[in-house]
Amino acid sequence: MEVVTVAVCRGVVRIVVALGLVLAGAAAQTGAAQAGVAPAAGAGAERAAAAVRVPEADVSYRGRVKLSAGRLAVWVVPENQGPAPLANTTLRLRFSAALADGQELAEGCARVGQREVMCETGALPAHGPGRHIGLRLWLKERPSEVVVRVDTWWNGGANDRNHANDEHTVLALDTGDSYSF
Repeated sequence: MEVVTVAVCRGVVRIVVALGLVLAGAAAQTGAAQAGVAPAAGAGAERAAAAVRVPEADVSYRGRVKLSAGRLAVWVVPENQGPAPLANTTLRLRFSAALADGQELAEGCARVGQREVMCETGALPAHGPGRHIGLRLWLKERPSEVVVRVDTWWNGGANDRNHANDEHTVLALDTGDSYSF
């Protein structure tokens, strides 16, 4: 049953991302038309594509990870350092330990494997934080430590030149202490 659920979740995530890319392409064509740039064939198509501006944004994450007795708590605040606002992005969380079956996840989050969860961030204003994402996850076993990798799976179609602030690796020891990133 879990294999089917994972396949369905992956399919849903892929459909959402594909739809976002299609909508972004349609918005770019609409923007080009409003700017007076007509689609053209051949070399003219390259000039028209150059006239379409890709938004620039700097997605970043801060948060905490805590491991205690086989229970992993992850709290993440996505932020956008700008300059353009983003309608939505996708946060990816990967774990060195397998998650237990039957997890209840936060709204907008989906489990996409034994050790992976993806969450939509919702709208990210230019120069501001997004919604807080909190997960309380049970692990299949009770490890003495867990490595949590945090990164961006999809950035809303924006150009993000700084990945130093949206890719984090956190080692959480089974002490009940919070580890910040």
